[in-house]
Formats: sequence, structure tokens, C-alpha cells
Amino acid sequence: MSGTRRRTSRGATALASSPWVVVATGVVVMVVLLVVALAASRSREPGSARPADLPATVALPELPSRSPSRAAAVAVPAPVVPGLSPRRSDPPPDATPSAGPASSAAGAGAQPGSAPSPPPPPASPVTGRYRVTEAWGDGFIGEVLVSNAATGRRPWTVRLVPPAGSRLVTSWVEGAPQGSGRMSDGVFTYSSGADLDGGASVALRFHFERAAGNTRPSGCAVDGNPCTGL
Repeated sequence: MSGTRRRTSRGATALASSPWVVVATGVVVMVVLLVVALAASRSREPGSARPADLPATVALPELPSRSPSRAAAVAVPAPVVPGLSPRRSDPPPDATPSAGPASSAAGAGAQPGSAPSPPPPPASPVTGRYRVTEAWGDGFIGEVLVSNAATGRRPWTVRLVPPAGSRLVTSWVEGAPQGSGRMSDGVFTYSSGADLDGGASVALRFHFERAAGNTRPSGCAVDGNPCTGL
């Protein structure tokens, strides 16, 4: 017993005489614990996992790059207002318009590029009647009585083709202002000097020579209406 007490007291005396040993031992223990704690914290971080433990990389599709300064144009349909907004009247894709019998017949008779002829103008209310007032030898005096069937005043024009072989000497209007006459291409044209009242008549007379008994003109018309009495 005395020997044990001596050894214990010697060890305590040695530790008491050397305190740096205890401090160094504590420092070593703290360093070891710090290293173990750091290793444990790194193992729990996502970036510290081993390559074998990481999932396989998934390739994502590359999106088209858009300019930040331009916005994509989106077509917005216009609002439909009843009674105002136009509606499409196109036939369905499978509908094929067919021409009827009437349209086919009309198209067959019409010629491409031809326009319909305008209707003829209405007949003039001014007409004429031809007669011979006097005849002698190889000459005679003929007359065209011009009549206006309208209610208003109207001008008039007489076109006369003299008998074959004859010669027109002169022409005049009885009891009315004189007009003007001219011969062109064998046709004598006389235009009135004054309008004819509605319901009135006036006589235009001609003096012919070298008629050789032929007192009938080859043609006579008043405002396009053929003369009567020929």
C-alpha cells in the first residue's frame, strides 16, 4: 500500500509540475474533433457528392433567342359587331359552282369582248310629205311639206336625192325664215332657219332642170323619217 501511494503521488506531482502536457492534449483532441466535423458537413453538401451518385444530365431543347427590344406580333381578331362586320360568303372548299341551263345558253350566244348595241333613238315627231307643184318641158318644182307633231318648237332637216340626170337650180321655204342648203355626194341637205312650232307645217320647195319628165326623187327624208307621197 505504501508503494502504490508513492507512485500515485509521483504521477500527480509530475502532472502538476508539467501543465503544458494537459493543454497540448486538449488542443490535439479539439483539432481532431474539428476535422471530423468539417468532413461530416462537406459530405452533406449537394456539390460534394461523388460523380457516381449524381443523376445523368438531361439535354434540354434549345429555345430560339428573341430580341428583348421587339415584342412578338400577335394577330388579334377584330370584334364582330352584328349588322356592321362583314361576313365571308365564300363557298365551302368542296362546293363547286355549276352553271345552270339558262346561263349556259346565254353564254353560248354571247361573243367574248362584244358589248350590247345601244337601243335606237326614238323617232322624231317632225315628218315630211313630197309632191310636185308644177312641171314643164324638162323642168319641175317639187315640194316637201314639213310638219311638227310635237307640242313644242323643233328644228328640222330635209335630205333629198334629186332625180337621176336632173340639176338642182334653187330651193326656198314658203312664208318662213330661210335656212341653208348644200349639195354633197349627190345628196342635198337643207337645214331650217327657224324652229317649227308644235302642230305647224312649212313648205320647202325645189326647182329642178333637165329632169326629162322624171319628177320623182331617188330619196327623201325629214329628220330621218322617210317622206310620204313618193
